[in-house]
Amino acid sequence: MLSITGLSKHFGGVYANRDIDLEVAEGELRGVIGPNGAGKSTLFSLIAGHSRPDAGAIVFDGRRIDRLPPHVRARLGIAIVFQGARLFPAMTVLENVMVGAHARTRSGFVAAAIRPPRQRREERETRAYAAECLERVGLAPLASRPADGLPLGQQRRLQLARALAGRPRLLLLDEPASGLRAAERTQLADLVRELNAAGTTVLLVEHDVGLVTSLAQRITVLDLGQVIADATPAEVVADPAVVKAYLGTGGHHASHR
Repeated sequence: MLSITGLSKHFGGVYANRDIDLEVAEGELRGVIGPNGAGKSTLFSLIAGHSRPDAGAIVFDGRRIDRLPPHVRARLGIAIVFQGARLFPAMTVLENVMVGAHARTRSGFVAAAIRPPRQRREERETRAYAAECLERVGLAPLASRPADGLPLGQQRRLQLARALAGRPRLLLLDEPASGLRAAERTQLADLVRELNAAGTTVLLVEHDVGLVTSLAQRITVLDLGQVIADATPAEVVADPAVVKAYLGTGGHHASHR
């Protein structure tokens, strides 16, 4: 589903990503780990379209996308959940999710102003689908609450619901568990597992190695912007290069940008 070849991005003289090759199969749950400054978040920005690569190609479902803007990639089915909880605080929980769904609707701004029947029907469908997404993440009872009143764990789930509302085929999760308590991490892991089982391909950046190894079918390890390993969780954890670069330091790193 996702094929990345020779992907590079540098800032000044420093490579954030260097000659990255990555293949992700449809339906896969792939983990991406690595120490601070390894280039994990940069890789996600390049896939989602928030930055442009200096070299290399990104192909999604047979189509080259590395020059397409983020909103076009979103329409093709790529959604990203950033580490910082980015919600619309003045809106309700349900309205926040509806924003995610609007990325996929046909009616434009003018249609919204005059509200023809088709647009009203679309609005009803959007609301219904947003409610369904809230149900999937366990937040349906909070639909009418203001989004900014939610604790962090629920904010993360709301972000997931908003991403799901765009009906993504590929979901990029950037450190979704950071700052969460143990019980919340477990709930989040269960939710990600369910979404993947329901057919969403997931790419997960996470510094909690235990969480990644319990979830992912394969793990790609970055160090200094390069792929140093790409294998099953058991193989990665036993890989001397990985242990040296990452796991040997205790396996816990704060996130980086």
